[in-house]
Amino acid sequence: MGRVAGVRVAATGSYVPDQIVTNEDLAALGCDSEWIVRRTGIHQRRRAADDQATSDLCYEAAIRCMDEADVKADDIDLIIVATITPDHQTPSTACHLQRRLGATAPAMDVNAACAGFMYAMITAAQFIAAGNNKCVLVVGADLMSRTVNPDDKKTYPLFGDAAGAVLLIADEKNTEGILSYQVGSEGCGGDMLCIPAGGTRTPLTPKIYDDGLQYLTMDGRNVFKWAVRVFDESAKNVLADAGIKSEQLSMVILHQANQRIIDSAVSDLNVSPEKVFVNLDRYGNTSGASIPLAIDEAVRGGKMKRGDLVLLCGFGAGLAWGTALMRW
Repeated sequence: MGRVAGVRVAATGSYVPDQIVTNEDLAALGCDSEWIVRRTGIHQRRRAADDQATSDLCYEAAIRCMDEADVKADDIDLIIVATITPDHQTPSTACHLQRRLGATAPAMDVNAACAGFMYAMITAAQFIAAGNNKCVLVVGADLMSRTVNPDDKKTYPLFGDAAGAVLLIADEKNTEGILSYQVGSEGCGGDMLCIPAGGTRTPLTPKIYDDGLQYLTMDGRNVFKWAVRVFDESAKNVLADAGIKSEQLSMVILHQANQRIIDSAVSDLNVSPEKVFVNLDRYGNTSGASIPLAIDEAVRGGKMKRGDLVLLCGFGAGLAWGTALMRW
């Protein structure tokens, strides 16, 4: 458990590719539209163009965020990108973004899958709280459409492509900031949600491609159970640590993985449904982009305002999670 005061979100931004892929579009691949809605709540998702890479989506989200805050590239002290679909194994996607923005700040990637944005945001807040940075750009972005197997009818429809960004700044007057947070991992469950090949353990070969091991695999049933449990435990721990009751929350934003996970996860929190932000019906699971995309839409839609108590939680491959309670 931890707390980071003197930090606030100055602006948000997001970007989704133009191409919309509906459930009906996936019917040609043998996917059942009704099953997708019934089991996940997803109606459509976005797909990046062939000439777009993750850093391209990061750039679009970043400039929207920076324009909102009227911040220039030279004002940024640090850039952190949360992604599991980098442009290249090296250099980092954050360095590609730094170059595109014309910034001189240090830049690094964080790999924590669907919990990546939470890890990145909490890391950024620590840099600011330590007095080392005053302005940090945090971006969550993934092109999940490049990781899933079109022949896997239960996994392929779940994912989409997007990017979201927040600008964290030092604010000495903000005595609250992140009231409480918890990050954690359970590496023993790593094989429940993974891409088996492509690293040094199992390098890519023609046979690997033939076997489809370059694609994401998921034990959906057990991931579901784990996600519900870890949110319930971490959310209650964070609220208790901050001395806040769930009834005081203005907004809850969970990783947008599955409507049934969201419904089950918040069922014990005593939070009214209108306080739980959901956009996965339009974007699907966008991994590291999920939470910042939802934040940006909630802010721009007038559903989050200064002074609100906001509970954020990301969870996914690793297995890893991050939960934070913020005074917006």
